[in-house]
Amino acid sequence: MEQTQAVVERLPPHNREAEIALLGSLLIDRAAIEKVATFLQREDFYVPKHALVYGAALALYQRGDAVDVLTIADELQRQETLDEIGGVGFLAVLSAAVPTSVHVEHYARIVERCAVLRRLIRAAEQIAGIGFDERNEVAEALDKAEQALFAVARRRSKRDFVALHEALRSYFDQLDYLHQHKGEVIGVPTGYRDLDRLMAGLHPSDLVIVAGRPSVGKTAFVLGIAHHVAMHQRLPVAVFSLEMSVEQVVQRLLSSESKVDSHRLRTGFINEHEWHLISQAFGALAEAPIYVDDTANLTVLEVRSKARRLKAEADIQLVIVDYLQLMHGRGAENRVQEVAEISRGLKALARELSVPIVALSQLSRAVESRADHKPILSDLRESGSIEQDADVVVFLHREELYKPDTDKKNIAEIIVAKHRHGPTATLELRFFPQQTRFADLERFRQPE
Repeated sequence: MEQTQAVVERLPPHNREAEIALLGSLLIDRAAIEKVATFLQREDFYVPKHALVYGAALALYQRGDAVDVLTIADELQRQETLDEIGGVGFLAVLSAAVPTSVHVEHYARIVERCAVLRRLIRAAEQIAGIGFDERNEVAEALDKAEQALFAVARRRSKRDFVALHEALRSYFDQLDYLHQHKGEVIGVPTGYRDLDRLMAGLHPSDLVIVAGRPSVGKTAFVLGIAHHVAMHQRLPVAVFSLEMSVEQVVQRLLSSESKVDSHRLRTGFINEHEWHLISQAFGALAEAPIYVDDTANLTVLEVRSKARRLKAEADIQLVIVDYLQLMHGRGAENRVQEVAEISRGLKALARELSVPIVALSQLSRAVESRADHKPILSDLRESGSIEQDADVVVFLHREELYKPDTDKKNIAEIIVAKHRHGPTATLELRFFPQQTRFADLERFRQPE
């Protein structure tokens, strides 16, 4: 009990000297702010008046103005907080605290470290409160506790209002980058050339729904994306395979990489040349940063928990869920509400991790009643909320499944039916049924 009391009475971690040295560095070197503004926040300061001075420096920097004693004094005067810090005299004391700004980043890291420890203490207090609240279900309590710790690890403190002029400055930098790299894939490339041209890749925080009727190739399509992202971009990918075992996923990836008939892999009828191809594929795939979880009947909370841990451990850049309707919610009144909760949860997770999430979805049988059998948004099974939550909806359609004599043998239509950030379109890919994979057509349409 005495030890607990001692912990409670301790001062939170802070380093007043480092805060003073940091602010002094900013006041004597106008360029110093550039070295720390990207990672240090006003809230990271323990001493309130130090936070006010740093906040003024950030405001000047974001407007492109010089940072020195006079400009900060003027900014604090404008904010009506100059007297609160002790006037210009206090700024003069700060500027005399260090002879040089050469160690400004080191001072900033000390301030940041103390701030993280303080956030950890607050998270621990929050977790204790969750534990004492007996109304919480265990799974929900664990999720809340994990989220609190993850926020500390990711430095994801809740955002406050952002002034429009600050947002405009940030967006201008982004727009300038896009202009300098126009035509390039800015997001995570899918590996499908026409799709990447249309969408510029998969973007952080986006929920991408890939839907189609059974046997159309949904899993093959998204595993193709995972294969490209991990093998060619060397970016870590998480795959939640609720339908197939990890061995089946490996077989799909091995067939795709080696170009060996998947049926021959299943039956073992492999010739010497194919063995050579498979050996090469094994070596290549062994280096691929793909993480597969084949747990069945996962809940949104479980997916969120596993994805958070893998984000912290491996910094995953893409999450794939196969498929949405096999997940479970928390005792919703009906399946429609349950699927709505799942889609909302996946969208929230995409934002939390700042990665694209690609989730497969079934279609209702309504598509079978139309003459062309092509899916539309209202065909998304069990919930209109999927369409609402999704940033992108992609339908897969293969005419040969309905018309065996079609001249579009092994051609799949990729129907981008919803694209929150750009145009919709229908694209075509070649389907290789023997290897259950998709690839670009030999003929590529030139952009207009």
